[in-house]
Amino acid sequence: MTSTRRRVAIATRVYVPEATAASFRMEALANALAQDADVTVLTTRPPTSGTSEPVGAGPRVKRARVLRDRSGAIRGYVQYLSFDIPLFFRLLATPSDAIVAEAPPTTGLMAVLAGLLTRRPVVYYPGDVWSDAVASMKAPRPVIAVMTALEGFVLRRSRRSLAVSGEVAERLAALGGHAERVIEVGNGIDTGVFSPAVTAPETDHPYFVYTGTMSEWQQPEVFIRALALLDDERVELRFFGQGSVEAELRRLAEEIVPGRVHFGGVVSPADSARWIRGAVAALVSIVPGIGYDFARPTKTYAAAAVGTPVLFAGARTGGDLVRDAGLGEATSFDAEDVATAMSGLLGQAADGVTESRRGARVGWAAENASLQTVGRRAADVVRGVLPDSPDHRR
Repeated sequence: MTSTRRRVAIATRVYVPEATAASFRMEALANALAQDADVTVLTTRPPTSGTSEPVGAGPRVKRARVLRDRSGAIRGYVQYLSFDIPLFFRLLATPSDAIVAEAPPTTGLMAVLAGLLTRRPVVYYPGDVWSDAVASMKAPRPVIAVMTALEGFVLRRSRRSLAVSGEVAERLAALGGHAERVIEVGNGIDTGVFSPAVTAPETDHPYFVYTGTMSEWQQPEVFIRALALLDDERVELRFFGQGSVEAELRRLAEEIVPGRVHFGGVVSPADSARWIRGAVAALVSIVPGIGYDFARPTKTYAAAAVGTPVLFAGARTGGDLVRDAGLGEATSFDAEDVATAMSGLLGQAADGVTESRRGARVGWAAENASLQTVGRRAADVVRGVLPDSPDHRR
Protein backbone atom coordinates (compact mmCIF):
# COMPACT_ATOMS: atom_id res chain seq x y z
CA MET A 1 0.00 0.00 0.00
CA THR A 2 1.33 3.43 -0.93
CA SER A 3 2.06 5.80 1.95
CA THR A 4 -0.07 8.96 2.12
CA ARG A 5 2.51 10.83 4.16
CA ARG A 6 3.72 14.00 2.50
CA ARG A 7 7.41 14.81 2.13
CA VAL A 8 9.08 18.09 3.07
CA ALA A 9 12.67 19.16 2.41
CA ILE A 10 14.15 21.77 4.75
CA ALA A 11 17.21 23.71 3.58
CA THR A 12 19.15 25.41 6.36
CA ARG A 13 22.85 26.25 6.63
CA VAL A 14 22.77 25.81 10.44
CA TYR A 15 21.03 23.12 12.43
CA VAL A 16 21.38 21.59 15.88
CA PRO A 17 23.73 20.90 17.60
CA GLU A 18 24.91 24.36 16.53
CA ALA A 19 23.50 26.75 19.12
CA THR A 20 21.87 29.53 17.10
CA ALA A 21 18.38 30.98 17.02
CA ALA A 22 18.00 29.79 13.43
CA SER A 23 19.01 26.19 14.21
CA PHE A 24 16.52 26.03 17.08
CA ARG A 25 13.71 27.44 14.91
CA MET A 26 14.36 24.96 12.14
CA GLU A 27 14.59 22.03 14.54
CA ALA A 28 11.25 22.98 16.09
CA LEU A 29 9.68 23.19 12.62
CA ALA A 30 11.20 19.88 11.51
CA ASN A 31 10.00 18.07 14.63
CA ALA A 32 6.49 19.49 14.29
CA LEU A 33 6.26 18.51 10.61
CA ALA A 34 7.61 15.04 11.33
CA GLN A 35 4.43 14.23 13.25
CA ASP A 36 2.64 13.55 9.95
CA ALA A 37 5.21 14.01 7.17
CA ASP A 38 8.54 12.58 6.06
CA VAL A 39 11.05 15.38 6.67
CA THR A 40 14.56 15.64 5.23
CA VAL A 41 16.83 18.39 6.57
CA LEU A 42 19.60 19.43 4.18
CA THR A 43 22.23 21.22 6.22
CA THR A 44 25.95 21.42 7.01
CA ARG A 45 28.43 19.55 9.13
CA PRO A 46 28.92 21.37 12.44
CA PRO A 47 32.38 22.75 13.27
CA THR A 48 32.90 20.14 15.99
CA SER A 49 33.21 16.44 15.19
CA GLY A 50 31.35 13.57 16.72
CA THR A 51 27.86 14.66 15.77
CA SER A 52 25.37 11.81 15.80
CA GLU A 53 21.92 12.02 14.29
CA PRO A 54 18.80 10.71 16.04
CA VAL A 55 17.79 7.17 15.16
CA GLY A 56 14.21 6.18 14.48
CA ALA A 57 11.17 8.36 13.90
CA GLY A 58 11.70 12.04 13.25
CA PRO A 59 13.45 14.21 10.68
CA ARG A 60 16.21 12.73 8.56
CA VAL A 61 19.28 15.01 8.66
CA LYS A 62 21.70 15.02 5.72
CA ARG A 63 24.88 17.05 6.18
CA ALA A 64 27.50 18.36 3.76
CA ARG A 65 30.83 20.09 4.11
CA VAL A 66 30.87 23.90 4.02
CA LEU A 67 33.44 26.67 4.26
CA ARG A 68 33.60 28.41 7.64
CA ASP A 69 35.55 31.40 8.87
CA ARG A 70 38.27 31.22 11.52
CA SER A 71 35.72 31.36 14.34
CA GLY A 72 33.81 28.41 12.88
CA ALA A 73 30.87 30.47 11.68
CA ILE A 74 29.31 30.37 8.21
CA ARG A 75 29.60 34.09 7.63
CA GLY A 76 30.36 35.87 4.37
CA TYR A 77 29.32 35.51 0.76
CA VAL A 78 31.90 32.86 -0.13
CA GLN A 79 30.88 30.78 2.88
CA TYR A 80 27.18 31.16 2.04
CA LEU A 81 27.74 30.10 -1.56
CA SER A 82 29.77 27.06 -0.48
CA PHE A 83 26.49 25.79 0.95
CA ASP A 84 24.02 27.32 -1.51
CA ILE A 85 25.44 26.16 -4.84
CA PRO A 86 25.63 22.46 -3.88
CA LEU A 87 22.25 22.88 -2.18
CA PHE A 88 20.57 23.49 -5.54
CA PHE A 89 21.60 20.05 -6.75
CA ARG A 90 20.86 18.43 -3.38
CA LEU A 91 17.32 19.79 -3.58
CA LEU A 92 16.86 18.45 -7.10
CA ALA A 93 17.95 15.02 -5.87
CA THR A 94 15.71 15.06 -2.77
CA PRO A 95 12.11 14.01 -3.44
CA SER A 96 9.61 16.22 -1.64
CA ASP A 97 6.21 17.84 -1.99
CA ALA A 98 7.41 21.20 -0.63
CA ILE A 99 10.63 23.00 0.21
CA VAL A 100 11.29 25.16 3.26
CA ALA A 101 14.32 27.47 3.05
CA GLU A 102 16.00 29.35 5.86
CA ALA A 103 17.91 32.59 5.25
CA PRO A 104 20.07 34.06 3.77
CA PRO A 105 18.31 35.03 0.51
CA THR A 106 20.93 33.14 -1.50
CA THR A 107 19.65 29.94 0.12
CA GLY A 108 16.11 31.07 -0.64
CA LEU A 109 17.11 31.65 -4.26
CA MET A 110 18.37 28.08 -4.67
CA ALA A 111 15.17 26.75 -3.14
CA VAL A 112 13.02 28.91 -5.43
CA LEU A 113 14.94 27.84 -8.55
CA ALA A 114 14.70 24.18 -7.57
CA GLY A 115 11.01 24.67 -6.82
CA LEU A 116 10.34 26.27 -10.19
CA LEU A 117 12.10 23.46 -12.05
CA THR A 118 10.29 20.71 -10.15
CA ARG A 119 6.97 22.52 -9.55
CA ARG A 120 7.27 22.37 -5.78
CA PRO A 121 6.00 25.18 -3.54
CA VAL A 122 8.57 27.02 -1.41
CA VAL A 123 8.14 28.44 2.08
CA TYR A 124 10.79 31.01 3.01
CA TYR A 125 11.62 31.25 6.74
CA PRO A 126 14.04 34.12 7.47
CA GLY A 127 14.63 35.13 11.07
CA ASP A 128 15.60 38.64 9.96
CA VAL A 129 15.37 41.00 7.00
CA TRP A 130 18.72 40.42 5.38
CA SER A 131 18.81 43.49 3.15
CA ASP A 132 18.27 45.64 6.25
CA ALA A 133 21.07 43.79 8.02
CA VAL A 134 23.46 44.42 5.11
CA ALA A 135 22.53 48.11 5.12
CA SER A 136 23.12 48.30 8.89
CA MET A 137 26.68 47.04 8.35
CA LYS A 138 27.32 49.95 5.93
CA ALA A 139 27.96 47.66 2.99
CA PRO A 140 28.60 49.29 -0.42
CA ARG A 141 25.43 50.54 -2.13
CA PRO A 142 25.68 48.04 -5.01
CA VAL A 143 25.80 45.17 -2.49
CA ILE A 144 22.75 46.52 -0.66
CA ALA A 145 20.90 46.93 -3.97
CA VAL A 146 21.69 43.39 -5.09
CA MET A 147 20.70 41.90 -1.71
CA THR A 148 17.44 43.87 -1.67
CA ALA A 149 16.56 42.74 -5.19
CA LEU A 150 17.45 39.14 -4.42
CA GLU A 151 15.44 39.11 -1.21
CA GLY A 152 12.46 40.65 -2.98
CA PHE A 153 12.62 38.01 -5.74
CA VAL A 154 12.68 35.17 -3.21
CA LEU A 155 9.73 36.66 -1.31
CA ARG A 156 7.66 37.14 -4.47
CA ARG A 157 8.34 33.60 -5.69
CA SER A 158 7.69 31.88 -2.36
CA ARG A 159 4.23 30.47 -1.74
CA ARG A 160 4.48 31.60 1.88
CA SER A 161 7.01 33.49 4.01
CA LEU A 162 7.22 33.05 7.78
CA ALA A 163 7.96 36.01 10.05
CA VAL A 164 9.16 35.94 13.65
CA SER A 165 7.32 39.17 14.56
CA GLY A 166 4.77 41.64 13.26
CA GLU A 167 7.52 44.15 12.49
CA VAL A 168 9.45 41.61 10.42
CA ALA A 169 6.23 40.64 8.62
CA GLU A 170 5.66 44.26 7.61
CA ARG A 171 9.19 44.59 6.24
CA LEU A 172 8.96 41.32 4.30
CA ALA A 173 5.66 42.44 2.78
CA ALA A 174 7.16 45.83 1.87
CA LEU A 175 10.02 44.09 0.09
CA GLY A 176 7.59 42.23 -2.15
CA GLY A 177 6.35 39.33 -0.07
CA HIS A 178 2.61 39.94 -0.68
CA ALA A 179 1.02 40.74 2.69
CA GLU A 180 -1.46 37.88 2.44
CA ARG A 181 1.39 35.39 1.95
CA VAL A 182 3.54 36.59 4.86
CA ILE A 183 2.48 34.78 8.03
CA GLU A 184 3.64 35.79 11.51
CA VAL A 185 4.44 32.69 13.58
CA GLY A 186 6.32 34.34 16.43
CA ASN A 187 9.66 33.60 18.04
CA GLY A 188 10.65 31.62 21.09
CA ILE A 189 13.08 29.45 22.99
CA ASP A 190 13.22 25.81 24.08
CA THR A 191 11.67 26.12 27.53
CA GLY A 192 12.78 22.58 28.32
CA VAL A 193 16.45 23.59 28.07
CA PHE A 194 16.08 27.18 29.26
CA SER A 195 14.46 26.62 32.62
CA PRO A 196 14.80 28.06 36.14
CA ALA A 197 15.53 24.52 37.33
CA VAL A 198 19.04 24.51 35.81
CA THR A 199 21.99 24.76 38.19
CA ALA A 200 23.88 28.04 38.14
CA PRO A 201 27.70 27.89 38.01
CA GLU A 202 29.69 28.76 41.11
CA THR A 203 31.51 32.09 40.76
CA ASP A 204 33.41 34.39 43.08
CA HIS A 205 31.94 37.65 41.77
CA PRO A 206 28.56 38.90 40.53
CA TYR A 207 28.36 39.00 36.75
CA PHE A 208 26.24 40.07 33.80
CA VAL A 209 26.09 37.70 30.83
CA TYR A 210 25.90 38.21 27.06
CA THR A 211 25.15 35.16 24.92
CA GLY A 212 25.06 34.67 21.16
CA THR A 213 26.17 36.75 18.19
CA MET A 214 28.38 39.81 18.64
CA SER A 215 27.79 41.89 15.53
CA GLU A 216 27.83 45.41 14.14
CA TRP A 217 24.11 45.87 14.67
CA GLN A 218 24.35 44.83 18.32
CA GLN A 219 27.65 46.50 19.28
CA PRO A 220 27.76 45.11 22.83
CA GLU A 221 30.77 47.30 23.58
CA VAL A 222 28.25 49.59 25.30
CA PHE A 223 28.13 47.08 28.16
CA ILE A 224 31.92 47.07 28.57
CA ARG A 225 31.96 50.86 28.68
CA ALA A 226 29.16 50.78 31.26
CA LEU A 227 31.07 48.28 33.38
CA ALA A 228 33.96 50.75 33.58
CA LEU A 229 31.59 53.30 35.14
CA LEU A 230 30.45 51.06 38.02
CA ASP A 231 31.82 51.77 41.50
CA ASP A 232 31.92 48.08 42.41
CA GLU A 233 35.04 46.68 40.73
CA ARG A 234 34.09 43.11 41.66
CA VAL A 235 31.37 43.01 38.99
CA GLU A 236 32.27 41.12 35.81
CA LEU A 237 30.92 40.57 32.30
CA ARG A 238 30.86 37.16 30.65
CA PHE A 239 30.47 36.77 26.89
CA PHE A 240 29.53 33.48 25.26
CA GLY A 241 29.27 33.16 21.49
CA GLN A 242 31.12 34.64 18.54
CA GLY A 243 30.84 37.36 15.96
CA SER A 244 32.49 39.95 13.79
CA VAL A 245 33.18 42.45 16.60
CA GLU A 246 34.56 39.98 19.15
CA ALA A 247 38.18 41.00 18.58
CA GLU A 248 37.25 44.66 19.09
CA LEU A 249 35.43 43.80 22.30
CA ARG A 250 38.46 41.94 23.62
CA ARG A 251 40.75 44.90 22.89
CA LEU A 252 38.38 47.37 24.52
CA ALA A 253 37.94 45.21 27.62
CA GLU A 254 41.68 44.82 28.07
CA GLU A 255 42.12 48.56 27.68
CA ILE A 256 39.49 49.90 30.10
CA VAL A 257 38.50 47.03 32.46
CA PRO A 258 41.37 44.51 32.40
CA GLY A 259 40.58 41.18 34.00
CA ARG A 260 36.85 41.86 34.42
CA VAL A 261 35.49 40.68 31.06
CA HIS A 262 35.65 36.99 30.17
CA PHE A 263 35.04 35.41 26.76
CA GLY A 264 33.91 31.79 26.94
CA GLY A 265 33.43 31.05 23.24
CA VAL A 266 30.56 29.02 21.83
CA VAL A 267 28.82 26.85 24.44
CA SER A 268 25.92 24.43 24.33
CA PRO A 269 22.37 25.64 24.98
CA ALA A 270 22.41 23.84 28.32
CA ASP A 271 25.59 25.64 29.40
CA SER A 272 24.20 28.93 28.15
CA ALA A 273 21.10 28.40 30.30
CA ARG A 274 23.27 27.75 33.36
CA TRP A 275 25.27 30.94 32.93
CA ILE A 276 22.09 32.95 32.38
CA ARG A 277 20.57 31.41 35.52
CA GLY A 278 23.43 32.64 37.69
CA ALA A 279 23.69 36.13 36.21
CA VAL A 280 22.55 39.40 37.72
CA ALA A 281 20.98 40.05 34.30
CA ALA A 282 21.25 38.95 30.69
CA LEU A 283 22.51 41.65 28.32
CA VAL A 284 20.75 42.37 25.02
CA SER A 285 21.43 45.24 22.61
CA ILE A 286 20.24 46.59 19.28
CA VAL A 287 21.86 49.75 17.87
CA PRO A 288 19.04 52.21 17.10
CA GLY A 289 18.68 53.99 13.79
CA ILE A 290 20.64 51.65 11.51
CA GLY A 291 17.70 49.71 10.09
CA TYR A 292 17.31 47.01 12.73
CA ASP A 293 14.99 48.76 15.16
CA PHE A 294 12.25 46.15 14.66
CA ALA A 295 14.30 43.25 16.06
CA ARG A 296 13.26 41.25 19.13
CA PRO A 297 16.38 39.19 19.91
CA THR A 298 16.01 35.59 21.01
CA LYS A 299 18.34 36.38 23.92
CA THR A 300 15.40 38.14 25.57
CA TYR A 301 13.25 35.01 25.45
CA ALA A 302 16.08 32.81 26.73
CA ALA A 303 16.57 34.99 29.80
CA ALA A 304 12.83 35.16 30.50
CA ALA A 305 12.50 31.38 30.29
CA VAL A 306 15.22 31.01 32.93
CA GLY A 307 13.69 33.80 35.00
CA THR A 308 16.72 36.07 34.88
CA PRO A 309 16.05 39.78 34.23
CA VAL A 310 17.03 41.32 30.90
CA LEU A 311 19.05 44.51 30.57
CA PHE A 312 18.17 45.79 27.10
CA ALA A 313 20.01 48.72 25.52
CA GLY A 314 18.96 50.36 22.28
CA ALA A 315 16.11 50.33 19.81
CA ARG A 316 12.53 50.88 20.88
CA THR A 317 10.89 47.62 19.79
CA GLY A 318 13.13 45.38 21.87
CA GLY A 319 12.96 47.81 24.78
CA ASP A 320 9.17 47.95 24.70
CA LEU A 321 9.01 44.15 24.85
CA VAL A 322 11.13 44.13 28.02
CA ARG A 323 9.20 46.98 29.64
CA ASP A 324 5.69 45.83 28.73
CA ALA A 325 6.23 42.22 29.84
CA GLY A 326 8.10 43.15 33.02
CA LEU A 327 11.20 41.23 31.92
CA GLY A 328 13.81 43.59 33.32
CA GLU A 329 15.23 47.01 32.46
CA ALA A 330 15.41 48.85 29.13
CA THR A 331 17.66 51.85 28.50
CA SER A 332 18.94 54.03 25.70
CA PHE A 333 22.09 52.99 23.85
CA ASP A 334 24.26 55.01 26.21
CA ALA A 335 26.95 53.70 28.57
CA GLU A 336 25.93 55.97 31.46
CA ASP A 337 22.28 54.91 31.21
CA VAL A 338 23.33 51.27 31.02
CA ALA A 339 25.59 51.67 34.07
CA THR A 340 22.69 53.16 36.03
CA ALA A 341 20.50 50.19 35.10
CA MET A 342 23.30 47.79 36.05
CA SER A 343 23.54 49.38 39.49
CA GLY A 344 19.79 49.04 39.97
CA LEU A 345 19.84 45.38 38.96
CA LEU A 346 22.74 44.66 41.30
CA GLY A 347 20.64 46.14 44.10
CA GLN A 348 17.63 44.01 43.14
CA ALA A 349 19.78 40.87 43.15
CA ALA A 350 21.14 41.73 46.60
CA ASP A 351 17.80 42.51 48.26
CA GLY A 352 15.85 39.55 46.87
CA VAL A 353 13.70 41.40 44.33
CA THR A 354 15.23 39.51 41.39
CA GLU A 355 14.38 36.13 42.86
CA SER A 356 10.88 37.19 43.89
CA ARG A 357 10.08 38.12 40.26
CA ARG A 358 11.63 35.03 38.67
CA GLY A 359 8.39 33.07 38.61
CA ALA A 360 6.49 35.84 36.81
CA ARG A 361 9.11 36.03 34.05
CA VAL A 362 9.13 32.25 33.64
CA GLY A 363 5.34 32.24 33.44
CA TRP A 364 5.38 34.88 30.72
CA ALA A 365 7.90 32.87 28.71
CA ALA A 366 5.88 29.68 29.02
CA GLU A 367 2.81 31.44 27.68
CA ASN A 368 4.39 33.65 25.03
CA ALA A 369 7.80 32.30 24.02
CA SER A 370 7.61 28.52 23.69
CA LEU A 371 9.59 27.40 20.65
CA GLN A 372 7.49 24.25 20.45
CA THR A 373 4.39 26.40 19.94
CA VAL A 374 6.19 28.45 17.29
CA GLY A 375 7.24 25.23 15.52
CA ARG A 376 3.64 24.00 15.40
CA ARG A 377 2.43 27.31 13.95
CA ALA A 378 5.13 27.24 11.27
CA ALA A 379 4.36 23.60 10.45
CA ASP A 380 0.69 24.43 9.95
CA VAL A 381 1.66 27.05 7.37
CA VAL A 382 3.86 24.56 5.52
CA ARG A 383 1.06 21.97 5.54
CA GLY A 384 -1.16 24.57 3.92
CA VAL A 385 0.95 24.62 0.74
CA LEU A 386 1.16 20.85 0.34
CA PRO A 387 -0.79 19.17 -2.45
CA ASP A 388 -4.46 18.49 -1.58
CA SER A 389 -4.42 21.30 0.99
CA PRO A 390 -7.46 23.61 0.60
CA ASP A 391 -5.29 26.71 0.05
CA HIS A 392 -2.18 25.24 -1.53
CA ARG A 393 -2.71 27.19 -4.76
CA ARG A 394 -3.18 30.59 -3.13
